Amino acid sequence: MDIDMLKVILVDDDEDDRLLFKDAIEEVDMNTSLLLFDNGQEFMDHITLSGQSIPHLVFLDLNMPIKNGIECLTEIRQNNKLKDLSVAIYSTSSSEKDIEQTFIKGANIYINKPNDFIKLKKAISEVLKLNWQYHTSNLNRENFLLSI
Repeated sequence: MDIDMLKVILVDDDEDDRLLFKDAIEEVDMNTSLLLFDNGQEFMDHITLSGQSIPHLVFLDLNMPIKNGIECLTEIRQNNKLKDLSVAIYSTSSSEKDIEQTFIKGANIYINKPNDFIKLKKAISEVLKLNWQYHTSNLNRENFLLSI
């Protein structure tokens, strides 16, 4: 990926999870900029503004108030400006139904929120390093669920 700075967005209603993610991404050895949103509506309002640059990757929580992750993912895939955006589902849910639904709706990868900081850093690092493949290949069930 020939990018000076990888633009990343995290959409998550849990403040502790946002802060932990921010700390982890700062420790990953990649040049990134991070924007944080605490609900899907706030994120969609921001991303659909004209003139707003499109990030390289969005980490999207599923269970949020106002607009949940599935609703955001659906809107992203239906929007011509956003439809090619790489979306990583980032959720505590390990429900097969949630995993299947997000795959069908067009998410690029599904990450169960790790339960410790070292695993979180590893998950973020893996996704950032693999991000290029989600722009160039079809969705693939074999690499959809990231296991750390």
